[in-house]
Amino acid sequence: MKKKSFIFSDLSKKQLENLKEFYIQKKIESMSHQELKGYVQEIISHQIKDTIGKEEEMEAWREMSDFFGEQFEPTILEIQTKYIDDKNVIETEINTQKQRIELLERNNFDQEKKDMWDD
Repeated sequence: MKKKSFIFSDLSKKQLENLKEFYIQKKIESMSHQELKGYVQEIISHQIKDTIGKEEEMEAWREMSDFFGEQFEPTILEIQTKYIDDKNVIETEINTQKQRIELLERNNFDQEKKDMWDD
């Protein structure tokens, strides 16, 4: 008779957490320095380059700012100078007040339009 295989639901939450922690420790211990370096590079690259949306972009920006510290602004200026021909500047802040005013004006204009047959 074949022995039953375990599945994650066979463990309590605490047991599963401990198994995961044990796996992480053993996995890291089994990796060479080069493997660790490559793995960390892959994770950081994904975290920084594959941002989706403004919040993730801001999080990546903060992380880069914290890392570079006082050298962050000089680094940005150097990159801007190096790629000065790239005119595709990201619009970082949308003027929501202006958008609201335009939307209100459009709504008011639409309400003012009346069909001549409506009385």
